[in-house]
Amino acid sequence: MGNSVDVVIPIYKAGNDFVKMLEKLYKQSKRPEHIYLLQTIESKDEKLFDKEKCSHGLANIISVHPIKKSDFDHGATRAYGALMAKSEYVLFMTQDAVCYDDYVIENLLNAFDDRKVGIAYARQLAREDADEIERMTRENNYPEESIVKTKKDEKKLGIKAYFCSDVCAMYRLDVYKKLGGFVKKTIFNEDMIMAYKEMQAGFSVAYVADAKVIHSHSYTCKQQFVRSFDLGVSQRQYHEIFDNISSEKEGAGYAKKVIIRLLKNGKFIKTFYFMMQCGFRLFGYKLGKNYEKLPKKMVLACTMNKEYWK
Repeated sequence: MGNSVDVVIPIYKAGNDFVKMLEKLYKQSKRPEHIYLLQTIESKDEKLFDKEKCSHGLANIISVHPIKKSDFDHGATRAYGALMAKSEYVLFMTQDAVCYDDYVIENLLNAFDDRKVGIAYARQLAREDADEIERMTRENNYPEESIVKTKKDEKKLGIKAYFCSDVCAMYRLDVYKKLGGFVKKTIFNEDMIMAYKEMQAGFSVAYVADAKVIHSHSYTCKQQFVRSFDLGVSQRQYHEIFDNISSEKEGAGYAKKVIIRLLKNGKFIKTFYFMMQCGFRLFGYKLGKNYEKLPKKMVLACTMNKEYWK
């Protein structure tokens, strides 16, 4: 079973583009042993993803598992998928992350040649139609250089020491299980919380720039607000991790770089819009960090994960 990989993907209303994503995953130089699809459903009558839309070989390694919408949780749902995994490694992906080439799994696996690496996550490239701000965000969070991060890097990297993304991240399954796996109740950040746990236990997290997936979003100001609210909530709930490392300092540094670059390029309207986005993000984040002081109706108006609060 050496170097075997299972894949876990939470899905919700997956369309034809998702079939293409799966086919690219199946064509990897290192093919998955099994793909577990965790489908969020809104009613018992909802049809499950039809794996027969896929090529015959791919369909044979797919299984679809329904999750009631009221039961979906960023940590618990993925933990359920990890329980089913039988291979040495488990790769978590999202349904909108598309492999850039045929070597994503192989390149992530290579990081585990270092026995201290417990997690390896991929580089995210912006989609062709992504705007300039989104492209800069991807370049900032996912640079061209790989890095292996340990607990010792916290002072130098701040919050980025624990940055990790389950958009495309591979875990050494025995280490994951030994450390208790994902937290079972979290609105956001299950990947960073797990990265923190692994580093505290003496393991490292590898960012693998050669493992590339296409994944980006162009969020509106409102979408930035609700995402940042949930981010603030998760950091408040797991304050023992996040209180000692500032997210705001990292965010301010990034915002400054983007503003300078946009102004140098004469993008004044784009600069103004980006500054508006930053304001919405900061306001949402601050509210999320103080969610316990807010009335329930206000929390439900601010969150993007309303089911979490029921």
